[in-house]
Amino acid sequence: MYIDKIPNRNSPPAILLRESSRVGGKTVKKTLANLSALPEEAIVALRIILKGETLLPSNHYAVERSLPCGHVRAITLAMDRLGMTELIASKPSRERNLVSAMLAQRILRPGSKLETGALFTDTTIAQAFNVEGVDENDLYAAMDWLLEHQPFIEKKLAKRHLDEGSMVFYDVSSSSYYGSHCPLAVRGKNRDGLKLSCIVYGLLTDRDGRPVAIRVYPGNTGDPATVPDQIQTLRKEFGIGQLVVVGDRGMLTQPQIEKLRSVDGCGWISCLRSSDIFTLLKTHDPSDAPLFTSRNIAEITHPDFEGERLIACYNPLLAQDRERTRNELLDCTEALFKKLEKEVGRRTKKLLSASEIGLKAGVILKKYKVGKHFSLTIRDSHISWTRRTEKIAREKSLDGIYVIRTSEQSDVLSTADAVKAYKRLGNVEKAFRTLKGVDLSIRPIHHRLETRVRAHVFLCMLAYYIEWHMRQALAPLLYAEENLEAERVARDPVAQAKPSRNSQTKRQTKCSQDGQPIRRWDGLLQALSTITDNVCRIGEGENAIRFNRQTELTSYQQRVFDILDQNLPLSASIKTTVPSNRNTISGSTPTSSH
Repeated sequence: MYIDKIPNRNSPPAILLRESSRVGGKTVKKTLANLSALPEEAIVALRIILKGETLLPSNHYAVERSLPCGHVRAITLAMDRLGMTELIASKPSRERNLVSAMLAQRILRPGSKLETGALFTDTTIAQAFNVEGVDENDLYAAMDWLLEHQPFIEKKLAKRHLDEGSMVFYDVSSSSYYGSHCPLAVRGKNRDGLKLSCIVYGLLTDRDGRPVAIRVYPGNTGDPATVPDQIQTLRKEFGIGQLVVVGDRGMLTQPQIEKLRSVDGCGWISCLRSSDIFTLLKTHDPSDAPLFTSRNIAEITHPDFEGERLIACYNPLLAQDRERTRNELLDCTEALFKKLEKEVGRRTKKLLSASEIGLKAGVILKKYKVGKHFSLTIRDSHISWTRRTEKIAREKSLDGIYVIRTSEQSDVLSTADAVKAYKRLGNVEKAFRTLKGVDLSIRPIHHRLETRVRAHVFLCMLAYYIEWHMRQALAPLLYAEENLEAERVARDPVAQAKPSRNSQTKRQTKCSQDGQPIRRWDGLLQALSTITDNVCRIGEGENAIRFNRQTELTSYQQRVFDILDQNLPLSASIKTTVPSNRNTISGSTPTSSH
């Protein structure tokens, strides 16, 4: 017997209980009952019974525990394909497992090491990396172990992503430190904008923005002072003889460039300061051809920069934006001065002294950072001001103009490629935004020992290495450019970058080319977290049977795993088969509970 579903044109289909037999070589169907009036669940139950399977009351089946596992599976898939375990250490160890688990947890939900150990049990990370029952002391010990292995790990990364003669991109940032017992935490240039002690760290990346190495310095270390340390790392530790260092004008200052000149095989790309650019324009002979005619880029020479290539670039859109911004800030500052002038005029009984007015004026000058363009006259019960028109005109003459300087010859590096290379420093800035933002949360720093702070920063860098590759692979499902390299090759090196047509389409439709929803990075991980690993139980007491069952994947979740499997690079150092994404029941047979 079987249940047959018969279409009925415009009416609901007929559900019939039938049996079939062979009569005279033909199949004859016999209807035994019409089940159309039965509820759907009764029909499903009868269908199961007819197949010879056993039905259990609903209270005999229970889900004892559900742990989110989809996002963990995605990260472990990425780590497997990137060969992270081999990168961290070639030999298996408890410490390697703990470091791998901390990397995965930092991508999912960063926190202190005390919180990290507790969060392991909220997902399948503990089982995936075999780190059940750990506490914060185990994680601290693993961090100490990781710091000892940092030189070897960075050397492997350099071997993967830095070739002889390749460009190396370097920049520095800082993060606030809220404690008071770390020797690295010193008052300095706090880029968080807070009046707190900070630590400084410098990041080395390849041309695409992959992190290769990171160093931590005391908070009062100037940006240029970190450059020699990085050159030593590249030359001695990584064994790279020929290289080109790319850094901004605050990093590669003239003294640092002079030091780089003395290093054989070391080139550089940087940018001139505004004062130097003004000197170039001031000495330009008006009788000569204009710098920018039909093109927005030109190579120039100057005796003060002998042996260098100077590439002047002009972006008219940037010039308009800077002029508009400057005028708005000047107007806002002048409005505050007028307000202060009225306040001074109202004080007729107790006059404001020159020092009191000066303090108030100082606050105004600092607010919009355009105080250099005003000349103040302050006396007791008096304030007046004028704009420094010559200084404003001088700054306006530089609007939209920047000059790239490099030691590389034109037969090695073209004019356009030099500009594009300098603009790639934006990849390092992007890395800092991810490290310092909510994604990886390098701050707040919950450590007081210098070694732990260094290990924490390095751990965040390795987590960014994994996340960087995942974001690149999953670009079709994110609000991101999918063919960024091709776009960079095709577009004007000086003109402001614009979103590609594909990127604009994704933002407008909120859908990928294959119809999947477009999400942010955190939204994608959240969607994967709904895949859970469930511990199921049939029966009660000693005869209960338990087994694991994962939820079935939605089309979107399956697409994520397919893209990761397809787009993530497979490390040459590993020879493993990536596990299937299909749902499986853990274990070959259920086991009874005793």
